[in-house]
Amino acid sequence: MVLLTRLAKQVYRRSGEELLGMHLRHLVALSYVRDHDACPQHELAEAFCMDANNVVLLLNELEQLGHVTRLRDPSDRRRHLVQLTPKGAKALSRAERAQEAIEDDVLQGLDGEERATLWRLLTRALRGIEPTDGDCAAQAGSPSPLASISR
Repeated sequence: MVLLTRLAKQVYRRSGEELLGMHLRHLVALSYVRDHDACPQHELAEAFCMDANNVVLLLNELEQLGHVTRLRDPSDRRRHLVQLTPKGAKALSRAERAQEAIEDDVLQGLDGEERATLWRLLTRALRGIEPTDGDCAAQAGSPSPLASISR
């Protein structure tokens, strides 16, 4: 698994704000929120392996940019559900296009079939540790570890 860490570092080094149009941590967070619509705020702390206070700071940044909204959970008023806004979806789409160029650079040693296989395997591995789209609200209390993102 050291290879995954080394590969992730290569992606991270190339993923500057000027190229992505946003911080990499914002890209990761917005991608997760898109894939887990209306997920509870505390689930993000588990998913990102971050302290809850740091998640609040991250969400404050994303909310100020107009990329996410936090709404009270109608079934539990103590919880906030996080949703991607249309503006956030557009920004995420632009950043993902830039990220594709970075991935092309990092994965230049693989042909198309190998890249597709790698994508399928990584997607399956993530699905094994993350709740599915419909499970976010239902499984709010269950941890879902993802790659950690640093501030």
